[in-house]
Amino acid sequence: MFHLRKRFVPSLVCASVILASMLATNPAQANPSFQLADLRCEYLCDPIGIDVAKPRLSWKLLAIDANARGLEQTKYHILVAGSRINLNQNIGDLWDSGEVTSNQTTQIAYEGGELPSRMRCFWKARSCDQNGEWSDWSVPSQWSMGLLDPSDWKAKWIGADKSFARQRGMSDNTMPDPWFRKTIVLYDGARYAPFSIASIGYHELYVNGRKVHDTVLAPNVATHKVRARYVTYEIQDYLQPGENVIAVWMGVSWSIFQQYKTDDKPQTPMFLAQADILLNNGQTVQVVSDSSWKTHDSPNILLGVWDFMNYGGELYDANKEIPHWNDISLDDSSWDSATEYSPSLAISAEMSEPNRIIKTIQPVAVDRISENEYRVDMGVNFAGWLRMNLKGEPGQRIDFQYSERLDQPMTHRLHSAYIMGPSGEGVFQNRFNYHSGRWITIKGLGYKPSLDEIQGFLIHPDYKRAGEFHCSNPLLNEIYETTLWTFDNLSLGAYIVDCPQRERMGYGGDAHATTRTGLNNYDLPAFYTKWSQDWRDVQDESGNLPYTAPTYWGGGGPGWSGFCITLPWELYKRYNDVRILEINFSTMQRWLDFLETHVENDMLTRWGGQWDFLGDWLWPGANGVNGDYRGTLFFNNCYWIYNLQTAAEIAGILGEEDLAGKYNQRADAVRKAVHQEFFNPDDSCYVTGFQAYLALAIMVDLPPERLRPVIWDRLEEEILVRRQGHIHAGITGGAFLLNTLMDHNRQDLIYAMATQPDYPGWGDMIHRGATTIWEAWEGRNSILHSSYLHIGSWFINGIGGIKLGEEQAGFQDFVIQPGIFGDRPLKYASAKYVSEYGPIASSWKCNIDETEYVFSFEVPPNTTAKTILPFGKDCTIQEMQKPLDQASGVTVLEQTEDATTVNLKSGNYYFVVKLEKNEN
Repeated sequence: MFHLRKRFVPSLVCASVILASMLATNPAQANPSFQLADLRCEYLCDPIGIDVAKPRLSWKLLAIDANARGLEQTKYHILVAGSRINLNQNIGDLWDSGEVTSNQTTQIAYEGGELPSRMRCFWKARSCDQNGEWSDWSVPSQWSMGLLDPSDWKAKWIGADKSFARQRGMSDNTMPDPWFRKTIVLYDGARYAPFSIASIGYHELYVNGRKVHDTVLAPNVATHKVRARYVTYEIQDYLQPGENVIAVWMGVSWSIFQQYKTDDKPQTPMFLAQADILLNNGQTVQVVSDSSWKTHDSPNILLGVWDFMNYGGELYDANKEIPHWNDISLDDSSWDSATEYSPSLAISAEMSEPNRIIKTIQPVAVDRISENEYRVDMGVNFAGWLRMNLKGEPGQRIDFQYSERLDQPMTHRLHSAYIMGPSGEGVFQNRFNYHSGRWITIKGLGYKPSLDEIQGFLIHPDYKRAGEFHCSNPLLNEIYETTLWTFDNLSLGAYIVDCPQRERMGYGGDAHATTRTGLNNYDLPAFYTKWSQDWRDVQDESGNLPYTAPTYWGGGGPGWSGFCITLPWELYKRYNDVRILEINFSTMQRWLDFLETHVENDMLTRWGGQWDFLGDWLWPGANGVNGDYRGTLFFNNCYWIYNLQTAAEIAGILGEEDLAGKYNQRADAVRKAVHQEFFNPDDSCYVTGFQAYLALAIMVDLPPERLRPVIWDRLEEEILVRRQGHIHAGITGGAFLLNTLMDHNRQDLIYAMATQPDYPGWGDMIHRGATTIWEAWEGRNSILHSSYLHIGSWFINGIGGIKLGEEQAGFQDFVIQPGIFGDRPLKYASAKYVSEYGPIASSWKCNIDETEYVFSFEVPPNTTAKTILPFGKDCTIQEMQKPLDQASGVTVLEQTEDATTVNLKSGNYYFVVKLEKNEN
């Protein structure tokens, strides 16, 4: 199989190119230590059409001398201008921050005057180093404002005069994906032409026959009961003086999703679009969607009905093609007028990375099954598109069936089709749907296709890889890459789905297994900020939340809905983003208030139907729904404590001291009640002694102080002895098990579970040929699933030892604690994580007889790292061949028999540890 390691490299290459260009184009200062790069606005590079009134700015500092140490920012200066000319002249007419004494390089809020809709903002920054030397100004960056007030929208929602009618059973949709077009005349060239389009259903935008932008499956998924998100495109380069045609191709897709059905909008794809075009002569031309637009059926139609087990695919009929449907040469007088609609929806800007084709996948084999039937092996399970060159007789239908399993021609009813046009040649390519699988059965094809006629495309939001890992254990390397490949295939639409083929739901419980994995390996602040808005949107008036967002549908329990607290908290810890806590705090409060309506004697009680009070899910051998298990009651009460103690910390950060005290007191009362009810003194455990239950108890401080060592011993016994080193936990319980072990530096226990070659475990999946992580340890149901991705956070955090700081959020002060433990089974390991301050690296290796260890660390400018070497007083430790007390940038904090703790300023470090040779 192939891996996606290449997704990590561009961010570093880009930074180097930016630095080189800055040094070449800016006059040198006296001796600047660093230069600014990777400027971001609201976590995005040069975003257009945002709707945050006070956007936050950030940058990274790149050392000019790679060997320099102790680089710090002491001041910054930001200029924001309304034109490139002013910015080039160092005129910050929108905001000139002046010289601000601060080491802050992230989360710096714009403090200039109010920014109107469509305003373009050009900005740059410079920094002063620890020696009082200013850097050059950064390469300019920019952002633009979207439509900030509902009254700014002059457009109307429009669609075709057709509506989806749901039939009984596994029927197919019969409503074609519609085309729309509008002809406009411009009396001069355009110098600024933002075009904003919100759509219910996916859209593609064309101007004068050319597709605008390389994004696909736009916009990212929103909760269409309450919200639609708009994407802003800059179409200046697509326009011309004179006649122009703006065209939109809509996909049915999410417009007929049953959970988004409301009385004020029919189930039909529709969009709201507005362009505000500034011409070279100073005139402004506004183009809006309304009934003057023309519409016609396209050759494309959704198969299936976009619902559980029936997402289907696409049917393209080349006989229905209309040449030049989207350019000025077409006479559209026979087309129908668009229909105006009036859905009641909040309209907000899409402020997460768009979906793009990320990787091309070439098939590895094509086999003949029978006459006119062939099986294509793509070599890897993936979610995305198929493209295939086709030949056949006019009117001939060619069907594609997608399967995750070698022994089944089709899984989860995923299928597409193509009908040949008059020419007898054509190309099938997905447009508004996607499939998931490894094998493709092609029926109705009169010849064996060649490998180079077929391509697959991985699609997901264009976030960047931020983590990299490799070690001496090949199985761990394969588990790591397989886990991340699985994550990539679950993220289409800017939320993490449980599976991309059967449900496509954003489960909060499953998200516990994926969130830390995502944050440790990818640059995802915009992605998860978007998903947190989805969770706010699905909350009902009682304060309750469904178990998925933005999709509503599916089962779960407190550990699913309570993700509304966990997600903002994880984002805050990772990026020091206080605003995400402020925005989501009322949602958290309402959720906790709802839980209080289901409490007796300081414990949650069961509520709802069979799917409404689940606990851990899909542990080894698990069958059926577990809402009535005693262990589930324990699990959900522990998760309630976790929510309470997290909310208390958040309240304290936000200055809500009374609420912090209230939540802490409530958590204490619940702890006491849960311990009394569920502790089993005869077996020194809680409930059944499952690994997840013991880990949850430790995580929420359930055992009294005297019992904590006992519970730890019992957990270790449960893993190593009773389960013979295997994991015995499911989706949610497994996440809390691994998080607890990582947080307490028990890498040895995780290593035991991760390296088991047989069932249950990740090694079992790999040895049985898995290219993606499965839904169930046994391989049932979906085999591309979010269930057990919690292992993906361990490689960077546990073995590499790159961890969040202990005193403050973010990575300005962080910890490096290499995962060398026990009998030292690994001979080398290397990990890297690109933080918001720059790359952090941790690698180590030992010689053959394990008498010498070499460590390499990278600490980015403007940060410090508390570094814990797992060797103490009996060892000789040098850094760059110098004793620690003589090494530049190194401060010894503590040395015990087992460990040496040092503080490292920014820079690159090389430690050599020599151990006394064991003669035995």
